[in-house]
Parts: sequence; structure tokens; C-alpha cells
Amino acid sequence: QEEIPRPVHDSGNILKQGYLEKRSREPSFFGSEWHKRWCVLTQRNFFYYANEKSKQPKGSFPIERYQPRLASQLRKDSRKKCCFELLCPGKRSYEFTAPSVAEAEDWVEQIRFLLKDLSSLTIPCDEDEEEEEEEELSKDLDSSDSMNNSHNSTLIMEEPSPELEGDDIYEVLPGEIPNSQ
Repeated sequence: QEEIPRPVHDSGNILKQGYLEKRSREPSFFGSEWHKRWCVLTQRNFFYYANEKSKQPKGSFPIERYQPRLASQLRKDSRKKCCFELLCPGKRSYEFTAPSVAEAEDWVEQIRFLLKDLSSLTIPCDEDEEEEEEEELSKDLDSSDSMNNSHNSTLIMEEPSPELEGDDIYEVLPGEIPNSQ
């Protein structure tokens, strides 16, 4: 199994990784600069490294509220259709160029799929809906507690239940296993 560089604090599975060109935040004298970066998308974060072997990321951000989209306006050269950006209201946006159009589309699709997955785990912020969710959740908990209690009581019983035919089931295993101790 290949060792994949990633920070210890991120235990999320890697969903996609590969080289992308990332636009630097500060434009230089010559205009915007694009730097080749090894990018890693996990279930919660987006990391970018100087290269594939780097142990420490040059940067990272939680992917949760970012929206990916193809963005051919980022470049004017032949690679403009390979561009995509990650946008989040009130936060820094990130701009990337993939090695091919198909690769750019794949990054966007993977991130969209991940975000859809993450949003399905999130409780809606609308207060009315939240109260309904909490009521339903407490009902569920109450019913599961009563189920668990009745289930536990059968487990705690000292005598075997009528379904088990005597104690035979407990005598078979020790007799078959040679005493190695």
C-alpha cells in the first residue's frame, strides 16, 4: 500500500488527489501566477502541498461550505477550459487549473458529490424544521430506550429463556476445544 502524505489530524478518507495548478493569492508584477500543487480532497478538507512527497501542506481549508464550478474566465490561454474555482460567501475563493478538461470536470463532480453527502448529514437551520426534528428525535430515542430496556432485561436474566433447550448449548463448545492451557 502506497504511503499518502497527509496531516495526522485528518483521518478522513482521500476521495481524490492529483496535481493541479493553483492561482496565487497575490498577483505579481507579471500578473497572476499559477503554481503546480499536489491537491488532496478528503471527506472534510481540501489540502494542497508543494509536491506529492511533501509532509506538510502549504494550505488547507474545510470543504463544507465551498461551491465548485467550472470557470473558463480564469485564463485566456489554451487551458482556460481546464479551470475551476471553489467559492464560499465571506471566505477566500480558490482557483485551479487541471491537466485536462475531463480532470477539471471530475474534480468539480467529486466535490459536488461530497457536498451533497455532507449536506444530507446536516440538520436544516430553519428554526421550525429544527424543532420538528428535535421532537421526532426525542420520540425515536424514547421508543428505542424502551426497546433497549426490554431487550436488556432478557440478556440479564440468569436462567435461559424457553427457546434454548436447557444448558446443552453451553456444554458443547468447551468439550470440543482441546484444553491447551
